[in-house]
Amino acid sequence: QVQLVESGGGLVQAGGSLRLSCAASGTIFINVMGWYRQAPGEQRELVATISRNGRTNYADSVKGRFSISRDNARNTIYLQMNSLKPNDTHVYYCKATSWNGMDYWGKGTLVTVSS
Repeated sequence: QVQLVESGGGLVQAGGSLRLSCAASGTIFINVMGWYRQAPGEQRELVATISRNGRTNYADSVKGRFSISRDNARNTIYLQMNSLKPNDTHVYYCKATSWNGMDYWGKGTLVTVSS
């Protein structure tokens, strides 16, 4: 099993920055980790992912503004979010995928960007 705990969400004005963290614990070896987001009534969407060797992937809507990073020793990933916009307001979820393909999700952290 893998447990994921997100932190760092909150309220910020448009143009501001936030940094999200997701710490994973458990006995299963984790491969890819990432951030997804979901607004009420909408589907959950990819924000960014990072593999164990550091390969990253971003949604077009956040390229150039968000940056994902990873500390393998701490099994923790980060999402640095800059130049935030009101439509970045979502619940942000952390996901971890194990080497055998199992997905694990955190409970989410709310990011609210005011105009």
